[in-house]
Amino acid sequence: MIADIPAATRHQAAAPGHSPVRTPTPADGARHRRRTRIRTAVEAYALLTPSLVGFVLFLLAPIAGVVVISFFDWNLMGSPHFVGLANYREMAGDSEVWRAVRNTVYYVVLNIPAQTVLALLLALAMNRRMRGGKALRVLFVLPWMAMPVALGIVWNWAFDPQHGVVNQFLSLFGIDGPAWLSSTAWAMPVLASVNVWQYTGYTMLFLLAGLQAIPESLYEAADLDGAGPVQRFFRITLPLLRPSMFFVLVTNTIGSFQMFDTVYVMTQGGPGGSTDTMNFHIYQQAFQLFRTGYASALAMLLFTLILLVTAVQVLYFRKRTVYDFS
Repeated sequence: MIADIPAATRHQAAAPGHSPVRTPTPADGARHRRRTRIRTAVEAYALLTPSLVGFVLFLLAPIAGVVVISFFDWNLMGSPHFVGLANYREMAGDSEVWRAVRNTVYYVVLNIPAQTVLALLLALAMNRRMRGGKALRVLFVLPWMAMPVALGIVWNWAFDPQHGVVNQFLSLFGIDGPAWLSSTAWAMPVLASVNVWQYTGYTMLFLLAGLQAIPESLYEAADLDGAGPVQRFFRITLPLLRPSMFFVLVTNTIGSFQMFDTVYVMTQGGPGGSTDTMNFHIYQQAFQLFRTGYASALAMLLFTLILLVTAVQVLYFRKRTVYDFS
C-alpha cells in the first residue's frame, strides 16, 4: 500500500509538523518580476540622483529663471516689474540686436566649414601609420587645453599692426598688412581664425576615432574592385564618418553661436560693432547696462536660433544611412 502513495505525499507524511511544499503559480512569477523591476528602478534612480540634482539645479532651473525674468524689467538691484512681452517687442525693433545676429551667423559660417575641413584633413593624416604620430596628436590638441582669455591676449599681440608677428612676417614678402582688429572687414575673420586654430585639434580627435572604427576590410575590398583614393573617400570614408561628423558639427555649431571670450578680450565688439555677437550683446545688456530682463529676452532669442539650427542638422543626418560595425 505504501508503494501506491506518491513520493511527495510520502515525504510530507514522513515529516509531520512541516508545511507542505506549494507549487509556484504564474501569479508568483509575476510578483517576483515586478519586485525585481522595482528594485532595479530604485537602484538606478539612486545612482542617477547626484547627476539629476545637478541637471535640475544648474541647467533646468537657470533656463526656467531666464524665461521668467524675460517678462520683467529688472536692474539686478531693485524689485522686478512685470512688463509682459515688452522686452520681446523692443528686441524685434532693435537694429543692434539683428546686427549681432548677423555677426554671429557670419562667425559660424566662417568658423565651422574651415574647422571641420582642416580637422578632417588632419584626422586622415594622423590615421596613417607614421613615426611620431602620437606626439603630433598631443601637439594639435594643446591649443584646446589653453585658456581662451590667455590665447586672446597672445593673438591680440600677434595681430598688432605695428609690432605683431603676422604683419612682420608679411613684410618679408613686401606685403603691408592691415590693422587687423581695427578693420571692420578683417576683425571677424581674425576672430574666426583664432577659434579654428584653437579647436581644430580637438575636433580632429573625434574624427580620428571615427576613422579608426571603419573596418580595414572595406578598403581592401574596394582596392580589389579597382576603386581609387577619391572613390574610397567619398564611397566609404565619408558615409561611415556620419555619426562622428554629426557629433562634431552639432557641438561645434552650438559652441560657435555662444562665442564670447575671444570677442571680450580682443575686440570688445568693435570696430563699429562688426564683432558684436549675440553672447557679447547679452553680456553688455545684463552686466554693463543692467537690463537683465531685456538680456534674458535676448538669451531666449539665441536659444531659439541654436535650437533651430540643431534641429536642421538632426533632420539632415537622420535621413542618412548609418552603418554599425560594433
